Amino acid sequence: MSGDYQLVQLANGEKTMFSVSYGEKLHPGLGPRAEAELLYVRQLAVCERLAAADGEFVIWDVGLGGAANALTALRATREIPGQLRIISFDNTHAPLAFTLRHAAELRYPQGYETVLAALLDSHRVAFTNGKLQVQWEFHLVDFPAWLSGVKNLCQPPAIPHVIFYDAFSPAKNPAMWTLPVFANLFRALDPQRPCALTTYSRSTLLRATLLLSGFHVGVGHATGLKEETTVAANDPGLLAEPLNARWLERALRSDSAEPLNEPVYLRRPLSPATAAKLRQHPQFS
Repeated sequence: MSGDYQLVQLANGEKTMFSVSYGEKLHPGLGPRAEAELLYVRQLAVCERLAAADGEFVIWDVGLGGAANALTALRATREIPGQLRIISFDNTHAPLAFTLRHAAELRYPQGYETVLAALLDSHRVAFTNGKLQVQWEFHLVDFPAWLSGVKNLCQPPAIPHVIFYDAFSPAKNPAMWTLPVFANLFRALDPQRPCALTTYSRSTLLRATLLLSGFHVGVGHATGLKEETTVAANDPGLLAEPLNARWLERALRSDSAEPLNEPVYLRRPLSPATAAKLRQHPQFS
């Protein structure tokens, strides 16, 4: 046990972290490595897209936490020649420090302890990962506030090809799931650079929020405790199973579909104005 974070064991024997303040486990289904591989690495075709990339391939890792998602991506891409930039975001370094102290129990950080220590110390590290050249940055920021001003930065970050979105749940951390956050995220992308985002939630509220932010949205693969997850993209060609008219009809009847405009979690049906905007989305035309 260390401050806000505790080491806990899942039903399958894997160890993960539990946040006391949020009351939630990180990677609660299959455990950190298996869940990260299914949800983020495979679902976003990170290996295939990296291998086909012309130049540097960029991952935005939103919700660094204990670095399970980023480290799983690093293990999966070791044998791919190329250049990878990971840009991680979190508002605390506590879970990363906890991970480093408990690398043996958690297992997934093993072999990358020196990299994690450098990231924790200087928030930036460059290294060779097998055949891959890696630049890894850690932005210790309030992500919604940072994102609202990203276009005004003197040195804006590299535009992503994929986004791992792994914040605590909307009920516990609503500030990370509002319509303004995802609208700002969509505006930060380059329309000429196809980008896909995935996250563990399948909620109607989240999917409506992503659609109204400008994304195309699809059904994601099952992982652990989730029968479905969610994939969004600025290019519909990146979606294997886009949401269809049947989903829209269910959303119009849902009692929890209206996006959050403020960082307060509320369950509400779609307002008439929001429903009209959803109907007009190009995905359903």
